[in-house]
Amino acid sequence: MKDELWDIYDENKKLTGRMMRRNDWNMKPGDYHLTVLGVVRHTDGRYLITKRVMTKSWAPGWWEVSGGGVMAGEDSHTAVLREVREETGLDVSGWDGGYLFSYRRDNPQEGDNYFVDVYRFTGDFTEADLHLQEEETDGWMLADIGQIKALAEEGIFLHYDSIKKVFDN
Repeated sequence: MKDELWDIYDENKKLTGRMMRRNDWNMKPGDYHLTVLGVVRHTDGRYLITKRVMTKSWAPGWWEVSGGGVMAGEDSHTAVLREVREETGLDVSGWDGGYLFSYRRDNPQEGDNYFVDVYRFTGDFTEADLHLQEEETDGWMLADIGQIKALAEEGIFLHYDSIKKVFDN
């Protein structure tokens, strides 16, 4: 994981043929990397959300959905399946759902510009099916939209403003 490489994309989300090291925030203007978010919805309509460990340098203790960086040579669908499996233990590859939308973030002052491909998968699972990544996660819950909105209003739900439409049926 130390030398994980990410592809660099242009402002039109086209591959440039160049790569960067994971979390090496020295991107040039007009360079982007690609990340994914995988929203997991139970068949009962609630969403699986996880709490970030307090040792995270960014947004410790906040609630989120599964996601992460797309590795060099990987497409976003493969990446989202990998990230959901790594973070929750769930294999959502045969579940209903898939890609919903993308958005772009420009943070030139931080050297971190990125695209986010957002997916939603719906399936039936139990607590026994969950195997959370302990170094990343400090708890989980099946939350309804009201609970998610309340966490967002407290300012402790990552990406809510960018992905809130994913929680609309």
